[in-house]
Amino acid sequence: MQLSKNDTLLFIGDSITDSGRVFPVGEGGFGQLGDGYVTQVDALLNAVYPELAIRTLNTGISGDTIRHLKARWAKDVVDLSPDWLSIMIGTNDVWRQFDNPLNTEDHVYLDEYEQTLRTLVDAIRPSLKGLVLMTPYYLEPNLNDPMRATMDIYSGVVKKIADEFNAIVVDTQSAFDSLSEYVYLSSLSNNWDRVHPGQRGHMTLAREFLQAVGFSWNGENN
Repeated sequence: MQLSKNDTLLFIGDSITDSGRVFPVGEGGFGQLGDGYVTQVDALLNAVYPELAIRTLNTGISGDTIRHLKARWAKDVVDLSPDWLSIMIGTNDVWRQFDNPLNTEDHVYLDEYEQTLRTLVDAIRPSLKGLVLMTPYYLEPNLNDPMRATMDIYSGVVKKIADEFNAIVVDTQSAFDSLSEYVYLSSLSNNWDRVHPGQRGHMTLAREFLQAVGFSWNGENN
């Protein structure tokens, strides 16, 4: 288990991270962290590692792209002084290119996405104990689907930046793909939109995050 006693763990991202959390900062019980993977991570960490007293914060905002994260980075990341930071962004950067193709002002193309993510990570990395980069995903098993293929390219950027900055990478797409032998991937999303996960989808994200940071059901803290 890589997190330490009294660490603050901050999650930032789009609607997948937001999941109905309270504003200005989601923290604590009774739905304040939302009803998604962030709440599941927090619950498992504090149930299995109560002695660590890990503080979990959520500053995800629905509809965000990397452009939005840049605009609110100081307030929603830097000022909160996290020990650990998890970033999952990119879904809307890709999605707007497909669901709103004529409004190019909302499109965040690959060069801007990569440059902005790298700049944000470079600025915050020295102050962190640990950084987790979670790839964007699309719940579509057909690798030739245009949106799936584009999402995979953006995910490749996340993996590259994670390697550059000694960050933990959580390959969310791979986690979902491993389930496709047993379930229809769209069934893991709300309203079958192939983006917003239901509870099984959120638990898949929580599981992959916890495995990546060394979570053990025995509460081992090496």
